[in-house]
Amino acid sequence: MAYVPPIVLSFAASDPTGGAGMQADILTLSSMGCHPLTVVTAITVQDTLGVEDFMPIDFEWIVDQARSVLEDMPVAAFKIGLIGSIEGTAAIAEVVADYPDIPLILDPVLASGRGDELANEDMLSAMLEMLVPQTTIIIPNSLEALRIATHDRDDEEETPNLAQCAEFIIGLGCEYVLITGTHENTPKVVNTLYDRGGVVRHDSWQRLAGSYHGSGCTLASAVAAAIAHGLDFSDAVKEAQEFTWAALNAGFRPGMGQFLPDRLFWARTAEGEATDAD
Repeated sequence: MAYVPPIVLSFAASDPTGGAGMQADILTLSSMGCHPLTVVTAITVQDTLGVEDFMPIDFEWIVDQARSVLEDMPVAAFKIGLIGSIEGTAAIAEVVADYPDIPLILDPVLASGRGDELANEDMLSAMLEMLVPQTTIIIPNSLEALRIATHDRDDEEETPNLAQCAEFIIGLGCEYVLITGTHENTPKVVNTLYDRGGVVRHDSWQRLAGSYHGSGCTLASAVAAAIAHGLDFSDAVKEAQEFTWAALNAGFRPGMGQFLPDRLFWARTAEGEATDAD
């Protein structure tokens, strides 16, 4: 039988810049040797400066897109990004519940890099109640982790640290939490993987200059790809970080806003030209 690459199903919004969302997932998964399946959850109006608007896809269309490909092809991992509505969240939760043995990687997209809100408190509640208990690994940045951990809390309560945020999130039912330190005021970016027993691994990375569009999408998709290839979660997280850092380091600025990761960095020479097949 002919070789079939590992297949990953991405639930994500379409980003016309190609920097984040579904386009980022497709590029990352393909670059890491997987075949991407895509379910469009929302259509966005954005450029490299920020998100101007988005339109959620009808929840029945989300279900129909997913069911059609899941009944046709075997999927090795699910990756979920921006959903855009409570109804869409419920629809995805219903679909993935039928496949409890497939690892689920959740990127809780709550805001754009510029700070444009992409999930209100009701949408966040739906995600925490319906999706996180089914999630294998959730990958928030430190700001997202703090927002999740303080959701519905009294403002007078003490602000939790990142380890306490991870403990809270795992208590919602997921297996692993990878909190990224891009937004922390540290010399290096420190990303920490937690499970129910506490810290699984710390990884530190050179902090790159500039701001990147789609870095979180890239990391979550890279984790999904590594898991689809059969790596255990600790090794998958390490390999995904290596891929993401290399893509960011090779990033380019095609517009007036953020840099875009180059997920095909390995296909180019140091001068930025395509490699010679000969």
